[in-house]
Amino acid sequence: MQALEVKSFLETKLPDVQVEVEGEGCNFQLNLISDELAGLSPVKRQQQIYAHLNPWIADGSIHAVSMKFFSRADWAARS
Repeated sequence: MQALEVKSFLETKLPDVQVEVEGEGCNFQLNLISDELAGLSPVKRQQQIYAHLNPWIADGSIHAVSMKFFSRADWAARS
């Protein structure tokens, strides 16, 4: 599994979310940029993402995922 596959897949499923992915193989770090997700509780945010990744986790294509969530303003301020 490649980082670009994960990015493209999540951005297709969640069109209002900008996804930046690091890692390769089966371990990925996700930076998810969305004002909508930033307004949710941490558990709700993760549930939204895992709902789409679960098939890949179940078949072993993805083993480990870490996530960080940012509003668009917070992400822009990092640069």
